Amino acid sequence: MFRTLLSLGGICSLVSLTAQNTCSTALVIEPGLHVVTAIDGPEIAAPVCALTGPGAVSASEWYRYTATADTIMHLSTDVAGEPQVNTRFHIYTGGCGALTCVLGNDDGGGNGTSRASFDVEAGTTYLIAFDDRWTTSGFSFQLDQAFYPLLNSESFVSFIPTNVNVSAQPLAIVDMNNDGMDDIVGATQDYINIQRQLPEGGFAPLTYQTDFADYPASWSMCIGDLDGNGYNDLLYGGGYGVTFMMATDGGEAFVERSGPEYVFSQRSNMVDINNDGHLDAFVCHDVAPNVYYMNDGNGNLTFTQGGLGYSCGNYGSIWVDYDNDGDVDCFVAKCGCDPVDLLMRNEGNGTFTQVGQTLGFADGHQSWSSAWGDLDNDGDMDVVIGASSSGYHKLMRNNGDGTFTNVTAGSGLDTFYSQGIEWVTHDFDNDGKLDILGAYSLLMNRGGLSFMGNNYSPGNGAVGDVNSDGSLDVIGQYGLQVNTGNTNNWLRLDLRGTVSNRNGIGAWITLTSALGTQVREVRAGDGFKYMSSLMAHFGLGPDEEILSLTIRWPSGIVQEVVGAEINTVMTVVEQLPTTVDDRGEDDLLKVHPDPAVDVLMVDDAVEWGDRPVKILDLAGRQVQRTVMSNGRIDVAALPAGSYILRVHTNGSTREARFTKG
Repeated sequence: MFRTLLSLGGICSLVSLTAQNTCSTALVIEPGLHVVTAIDGPEIAAPVCALTGPGAVSASEWYRYTATADTIMHLSTDVAGEPQVNTRFHIYTGGCGALTCVLGNDDGGGNGTSRASFDVEAGTTYLIAFDDRWTTSGFSFQLDQAFYPLLNSESFVSFIPTNVNVSAQPLAIVDMNNDGMDDIVGATQDYINIQRQLPEGGFAPLTYQTDFADYPASWSMCIGDLDGNGYNDLLYGGGYGVTFMMATDGGEAFVERSGPEYVFSQRSNMVDINNDGHLDAFVCHDVAPNVYYMNDGNGNLTFTQGGLGYSCGNYGSIWVDYDNDGDVDCFVAKCGCDPVDLLMRNEGNGTFTQVGQTLGFADGHQSWSSAWGDLDNDGDMDVVIGASSSGYHKLMRNNGDGTFTNVTAGSGLDTFYSQGIEWVTHDFDNDGKLDILGAYSLLMNRGGLSFMGNNYSPGNGAVGDVNSDGSLDVIGQYGLQVNTGNTNNWLRLDLRGTVSNRNGIGAWITLTSALGTQVREVRAGDGFKYMSSLMAHFGLGPDEEILSLTIRWPSGIVQEVVGAEINTVMTVVEQLPTTVDDRGEDDLLKVHPDPAVDVLMVDDAVEWGDRPVKILDLAGRQVQRTVMSNGRIDVAALPAGSYILRVHTNGSTREARFTKG
């Protein structure tokens, strides 16, 4: 729920009392500032609600709060003027011995402190427990009503809490058996639990025993087909390293792989970093430069560090083609020791250039994730960078020329003060506009880059369609929240790469209907810790006809899709191109000499400067990535034969066929 509220923090006095040591003797508290002298209570908080796992816990301190109104409360150990202590807390409802998690938090604030906002109902009692996962030292915490002077909220979309038994977090919503329906996935150190969606509705619970994972998915989970065998593998981002669970036996078994490298994992992604057709893995490192695992095409992953972030404080990575040049770039939301966000432009030749400061992203607010999407439906990727503990939210509009403009003022985000670590964007009401799910709230896109709160929030979590009704559901901190939907139409695309990686991760999809044009990218890993569906989802509003549908695959192949029907899941297999002769005149380049020996020149491209280009064989397979400098391309290393030159310019793809002598 979403309310316009005033903070009580300024009128509440300090309450210097010691919390009781058991659930049954929890100290009754009111909103205000409270002091914990030490964590030494013998009753351990259980179940664990924070997503950092059980850990070595031997003591807890307990509080009890009864809500006086339907509202949103904010709990934080990141209190101005008080010492910052590494803390973790869990919030419950229910009776002692039968507690149910509402949510938990670990490191949601600065320097190891914790903070979170949560919905409360009048008359309901909430148990708050702080454990000694990190320290037994004393600290202060603040409990207040949240301050949300946003535009009046409305009920745009609703959700129904639904019981489903997934035994572990983080959670994912991904199709695991290639039937075109999203499944629900959870994992522990020695088994993977899948709630497989059934055509007739409901789920079939499946549990797969695995070898013991050296590093559990305590910080993030990511899913994709790394070895190209047709079944999705899992990546666990742990606090001490990275574990891969590789699917075998038709997806019915998993083989554990872990390396010796120390990685304090945060967000993890799967993406084809070098665009060789093989899916690689990327993991944010909290206390050192980021790491990535390069895939040789046979499922062998080589650990690499450096070149994609050179310092600590890396939290929320997302791979997005911000400049629409056909290769994916990397944005990292940062926090802690070095909070200056990174935007690393893919130069198309295996190198990346940090351009965050030049483009207005290098400010030092604390952020754990960002939501990238075409928020104004103008054909390029905009972004909301959400504050996690300090600073402010930012809405950056992509100008379409590789630059951005800060348009936060007047968007609604400038007066939205709830903070959190999860920020994603999806179309939850199928009106053709991307909404924002973040900071425990659902912000609906009203057009013109303005947002309004939805009366009910499903909470942060993995996003997908768990009942195949075309409306996006969420599973996470509030359990499974099923979207009740509306009469708007929709289309979902399930991509199958052939030249590109099998999941089509990195594909750029453009759909046009009477509403206008929408763009989606296929990503593995958005937000901070959850893994959302790999299907591309389009809301169509009242439109009953799709006028055009185009996929630009990571390979560079551009595929026109015909026959797409509304309110369906459509599987699209990457097709090899025919010839450049099928393209319109405006899409063709003129080149000379032909045949070329050492150098190929592109006519009328002298003023283009340096621009990445791709050279394909006639089957559409990429054979070279290089840089065209003032219209000049070095082709000396190419074997003799016929080729296709492909250049991305001004949001379009242009080609020329040439011969190497």
